[in-house]
Amino acid sequence: MNRNCVIKAPAPGSRAEWRRSSASSAHERLAFLNEATRRIGSTLDLAETSRELVDVAVPRFADAAAVMVQDRLLVDGELPTRPVDGTMLVRRVALGVAAEDPQPWIDVFPIDEATVYPAGLPHALCMASGKPLMYPTLDKESARLIGSSIDREEPVLELLTETSFLAVPLRARGRVLGCAVFVRRAGTQGFEEADVTVGEDLAARAAVCIDNARLYTRERRTALTLQSSLLPAELPQPLGMQIASRYLPASDLTGVGGDWYDVIPLPGCRTALVVGDVMGHGTRAAATMGQLRTAARTLASLDLPPDEVLFRLNLMSQDLDPTQIATCIYAVYDPVTRNCALSRAGHMPPVLLHPDRSTEVIDLPPGLPLGIGSEPLEMRELVLPANAVLALYTDGLVESRKRDLDSGIMALRRLLAGRVEDLDDMCDVIISRQRSGHDRDDIALLVARVRELDPDEIAVCPLPSDPRFVSHARRFVRATLASWGLGALADATQLIVSELVTNALKHGWPPIELRLLRGRTLVIEVADGSPVTPAPRSATADEDTGRGLQLVKRFAYRWGTRPMPYGKIVWVEQHLP
Repeated sequence: MNRNCVIKAPAPGSRAEWRRSSASSAHERLAFLNEATRRIGSTLDLAETSRELVDVAVPRFADAAAVMVQDRLLVDGELPTRPVDGTMLVRRVALGVAAEDPQPWIDVFPIDEATVYPAGLPHALCMASGKPLMYPTLDKESARLIGSSIDREEPVLELLTETSFLAVPLRARGRVLGCAVFVRRAGTQGFEEADVTVGEDLAARAAVCIDNARLYTRERRTALTLQSSLLPAELPQPLGMQIASRYLPASDLTGVGGDWYDVIPLPGCRTALVVGDVMGHGTRAAATMGQLRTAARTLASLDLPPDEVLFRLNLMSQDLDPTQIATCIYAVYDPVTRNCALSRAGHMPPVLLHPDRSTEVIDLPPGLPLGIGSEPLEMRELVLPANAVLALYTDGLVESRKRDLDSGIMALRRLLAGRVEDLDDMCDVIISRQRSGHDRDDIALLVARVRELDPDEIAVCPLPSDPRFVSHARRFVRATLASWGLGALADATQLIVSELVTNALKHGWPPIELRLLRGRTLVIEVADGSPVTPAPRSATADEDTGRGLQLVKRFAYRWGTRPMPYGKIVWVEQHLP
């Protein structure tokens, strides 16, 4: 049975007493309306508010009641742009009946039915004029018109003929949102003028609450739409890592905030993992989140260390909106060395699940949140064990009004250490156990499992400081690509490798190493001990050198350099066929 259909057995004499007293005592009417004020609008849910209205009215004021609102309020959360003139789609959102057998009413007036009430019907006249319409005794012709409008003429005639009928508009902020209909059975005392005033007061209280619910729903929908559109639609699965994520909005509008996560590919098949949380709620926080996520991706493209990325993101956040504060954690993972560099700005500490199912909270200096001060942040580097799982999250996952932060992190560690292996299942278990269902903060969760690279994903060739080994590097490339089924790239890749290795042997220092990585692209890396980065130049017609990097640019998708503790790496990417 629909939750918005209220069925009540009539209490003997209860409504008769109400009618006698309501006709003779303003005090009784005021007491009834005060009760309605307490009971209507307890939530910011339009359907629930409508149900509360019929719950108050039935059976004390009427034997049956229904609430109809314009369909646009439910679909778009918008007020009508024109008067209700008999062409607007109206939806029945609540029904209350006081009867021993309510099923006929439920069958004839089902919840959630959308109808266009033609001009001339009591509902249409009431909404078009914005004034109540009372039939002390509803004649057979009016009942027939109501029935024909919903293609149920005979059963409507049976239910409504000779009843007392009252239709009252739901008005809020100068607009008609719909109408409330009250019915008293045939053979009982019909509605009187005093009852019309009571019905108007009931509808007025309910209309304000319904409109508040509409505004709340629209604002929440806007914030959620903005936030979901700014989150990544699909996360890449980087080389050497399996990733799963979840985002869960808060249970009310005040909690719709700026939590976000991101997975950013970096040169050399490395990956940046980002989780952040904008303090504050609503559309403004979601918009700030989008700006910070874009700024973080822009800074990631510069291939800076995590602490430097967050330091610059902090300065940018103060320029974006000085009143908005955010927390963020940024990690860079290298699948070749399994080295992970992390830094956080006031964010929750990451949790690491080891292969033996033990867990640890990574000791990482918290730093100040983004938007506060300009102090440098600290960074920590560690080598992640194969099959370890790194969990990054926002505070909504571990902290609530019923649970402190330390207890929440301990609960998260226990869930990570459970027997669930699949990352998506692990996310579902964590969210379902950690989220009570009524929290006022949203949640972002990102889990990443480290895995060792397979032989068809990486190939390494150390090179002596001898120009004669350039040909050895070319043979290594051809053999490797053939074994990977990428022979079509062999010619271009050999040319690129010849230039990079020759440049490293001529201008760099030992140790020199050639590395091929197969991920979303084919990555060629040549490392040497010199910190000096190569720069392309335009060679004249008389020069025999200076064209190597121009050739690399010609055949590469993109290329660049990045510093290392012992020197540098020159990398080149090619699209896979």
